Amino acid sequence: MQPHPLRRLHGLLLLLCLHGAAAGELRLDAPEDIRALLTPWLDAQATSPRRLQTAASDMLATEGYFSPRFQFEETDGALRLTLDPGPRTRIDSLALTVDGPVSPETRAALEAEWRLPVGQPFRQADWNAAKQQVLAELLAEEHADARLLDSQAEIDAERQQAHLRAHYDAGPRYRFGPLRIEGLTRYDPALVARYNSSVTPDAPYRERDLADLLTALQGTPYFASVQAELLTAESETLDADTRRAPVLVRLRERQPHRLALGGGFSSNTGARVEGNVHTADLFGQAWELDTGLRLEQKRQTAYGDIFLPPDAKQRRHSLGLMGERSDIQNLQTERLAFGVQQVQQRGSIEQRLSLQWQRERREPADAEMVISRALVPNAMWTWRHVDSLLEPRQGQVLQMQFGGGSKAAGSDQNFVRLHGRVQQYFSLGTHTVLALRGELGRTYADNRLHIPQDYLFRTGGTGSVRGYAYQSLGIREGNAVVGGRYLAVGSAELTHWLDEQWGIAAFIDAGDAVDRLSDARLAVGYGLGARWRSPAGPLGIDLAYGERTGKVQLHFALSIPF
Repeated sequence: MQPHPLRRLHGLLLLLCLHGAAAGELRLDAPEDIRALLTPWLDAQATSPRRLQTAASDMLATEGYFSPRFQFEETDGALRLTLDPGPRTRIDSLALTVDGPVSPETRAALEAEWRLPVGQPFRQADWNAAKQQVLAELLAEEHADARLLDSQAEIDAERQQAHLRAHYDAGPRYRFGPLRIEGLTRYDPALVARYNSSVTPDAPYRERDLADLLTALQGTPYFASVQAELLTAESETLDADTRRAPVLVRLRERQPHRLALGGGFSSNTGARVEGNVHTADLFGQAWELDTGLRLEQKRQTAYGDIFLPPDAKQRRHSLGLMGERSDIQNLQTERLAFGVQQVQQRGSIEQRLSLQWQRERREPADAEMVISRALVPNAMWTWRHVDSLLEPRQGQVLQMQFGGGSKAAGSDQNFVRLHGRVQQYFSLGTHTVLALRGELGRTYADNRLHIPQDYLFRTGGTGSVRGYAYQSLGIREGNAVVGGRYLAVGSAELTHWLDEQWGIAAFIDAGDAVDRLSDARLAVGYGLGARWRSPAGPLGIDLAYGERTGKVQLHFALSIPF
């Protein structure tokens, strides 16, 4: 086997350094792109022009230069190489042959997407990539046995022409057969079927459908590892061109019970300690129980939620109970809530339907205590169209929410609540992102009395209007800030990444929560921040100035779109 040209050149240069007959500095005079190709390997003293010429010729050939001209001269103890790479060889013809039952549309797509078309300069790396791309596309759609039979790049150095030929055997078309599941001891195979919405028996085999099944199973709390493959060796023949093969899913179950302890700090609610108990097999039914206690400086919460596996329509149901106490902006609240929820992913839209009952006792400083009860059906839709869920650079996220309560159905007040948020990302070059955010809300009611704070609006703090304390923008009641019936928030943030880990940001936020539109006076905050790419997403540390208060606030946030 011949050594790689780069290794060969490097070794030859080392020999040249040790030769010693006419040791001196090697100077290269060549076009800029050729110098960039060869210079990393010409940092030693060279004494053998013949060997240097041979190795450099091999390297140039990989870039399509097959007739270079070399001129050596020694001046002032230095070896000077003047290199003319000559004309570059370009693709003159392509013969792409695919045997097997491939549709005319697929054949046309393979030729149209070929990475090394006629007229383009020949490069060995591009030639290898182009061949692999065709094979990968065949393997990804129906043809799980596709293979490259033969390939050849014929170079005519005199005419600077390359004639390419690649011959593939697509093999038969495959369809999915039944699932075979291995590795289950605790759970029933029906659990796997409930998470499978992509691999359907008798549907055409697609690699991405198998990947979707893996992603769905890996995202559950039940399995520590998941593997899946199409068993082509055990396929059955449907017709001359088509076979059906079973899908083998290998699973390793995760320990169902987990205890977690943690702590942290939030610029909104202060220091935090938390304990959490999770089980993935409550009552032996593969129900998830997630319960815990979270103690923050400004809020204390006890909660318990039960999540059921998805149903046949991929809807996931849950029920939960929560008790909470908080003291934020001199407003003390105690609330008890119970609710049921249904979550369904419908393409790029996530739908959440819920029904929640809650009782709230709120006591503003220097004002009258109020008890509010509400039974609220609520619907929320979130549409995500971004290039990355954790760190978007381009795209949109839109969320709409609608809910309300009625005195005739267990609520102390009639009201309807509407809320919407939008986030837009623009990529401004390789390292810079502009993010725009807007939020509007309105609660339709005769007055805000006896409506729980969850269904009114306060703003300020991390994630809303920076430069102001958490939930400090709202309605003054006594010496406290309570929720109003109107909300408006807007934000613009420009982030520039300095390297792979760190970035800087400049931002301006504006917003307010009021009880009457005539009272609206947007509070403006602006400042600078640092960004760090953590494993969970970009972490932000912001220093913001609030114009209304004339104060500076420090904010911490995990910058993940809602």
